[in-house]
Amino acid sequence: MDKDIVLKIFEEIKVIQKGHFLLTSGRHSDTYMQCARLFEYPEYSEKIASDIAEAFKDDHIDVVIGPAMGGIILSYEVARKLNARNIFAERTDGIMSIRRGFDMAPGQNILIVEDVVTTGGSVFEVIELVKETGANISGVGLVVDRSNGKVDFGYKQHAVLTTEVISYDANECPICSTDIPLKKPGSRTPAK
Repeated sequence: MDKDIVLKIFEEIKVIQKGHFLLTSGRHSDTYMQCARLFEYPEYSEKIASDIAEAFKDDHIDVVIGPAMGGIILSYEVARKLNARNIFAERTDGIMSIRRGFDMAPGQNILIVEDVVTTGGSVFEVIELVKETGANISGVGLVVDRSNGKVDFGYKQHAVLTTEVISYDANECPICSTDIPLKKPGSRTPAK
């Protein structure tokens, strides 16, 4: 998809938010990508999922997996487009795991998807889970790569939107010296 079209959609449905945010990585930023808002609108989430699926259409994907929370709906939509199975990973006592009877088999082609990546922590955890099964990692599909391509997962990678959103170490955040309150909008407890 054209970057300007994606940005227009994201602004229209308030995926892009401005303020003072505590990211899952523990860093602070003046911009937050609330991709959960994307999935309120099936017509837009279908377009985004189609873009990711198109990038991996020739990779014979058997299973699409995403980390909970951000990757659940996305993995379903991408799997539907690729005619593949859909599963998700989730945290149990803070550790990413595969539960609910979900499985991957040696030799299967796995696509990992995630809504937003800043440092890639959750995706790296899912990569390790997939490796443990002996399945093949075909690639990583992202809605937003906030690192502007700096995070490299070591596999084929496709992001619908690649952008650089500045983030700060919590101890060096210039926004903290203003009266803008710090918000934690994500689903995970930030790293310490």
